[in-house]
Amino acid sequence: MNMVFGNLNLHNTDLKITAGLPSQLLKSGIPQVAFSGRSNVGKSSLINSVLGRKKLARVSAEPGKTITVNYYCADNKLFFVDLPGYGFARRSKTDIAKWSKLTEGYFVDNEALKLVLQLIDSRAGITNDDRMMLEWLSHYNVPYMIVITKCDKLNKTQLTKSVNEIINDPAVAAGTECVLYSSLKGLGREALIDSVLRKVIDDAT
Repeated sequence: MNMVFGNLNLHNTDLKITAGLPSQLLKSGIPQVAFSGRSNVGKSSLINSVLGRKKLARVSAEPGKTITVNYYCADNKLFFVDLPGYGFARRSKTDIAKWSKLTEGYFVDNEALKLVLQLIDSRAGITNDDRMMLEWLSHYNVPYMIVITKCDKLNKTQLTKSVNEIINDPAVAAGTECVLYSSLKGLGREALIDSVLRKVIDDAT
């Protein structure tokens, strides 16, 4: 597995900060790429796959339980930021309010945030919660890409139909880049990393 892309060594990645309060959020310094998606979309598995690690991002046995923003520092050059999942039906009103305050706080006046990877489950398509998230990204003028997860779960015909529905959904801005991904098979890993570095690192140099 390729761990070095350009001058970025993904092997040199560790969890640096776990923020549970808006006051703990980082909004300057090292560029940030955030992972956003509903609970059960496969976010932790995708982060582990991208970073070439098995258990760096913890896959929760109870989706939606943990509400923190986790900062993974790659080679002291880039933060991969794991945002708390949304749309978990059994979450309490208190937890929903906490998620909203923390997540919205992350986006407001965040000069370090350069790109959001918005994860969409290939089987579920874009949900109402996903549309709300996309509206937030548009509201705060945050550049984003769509990452369609769990692509190994569908056959070719089903996947083609799902992808067309996702990229043509009115909630998705025209021309938005889309990457198909399978954490299980590693499908899309290099394409995603190359695109992220092109958008974040190359644009900054």
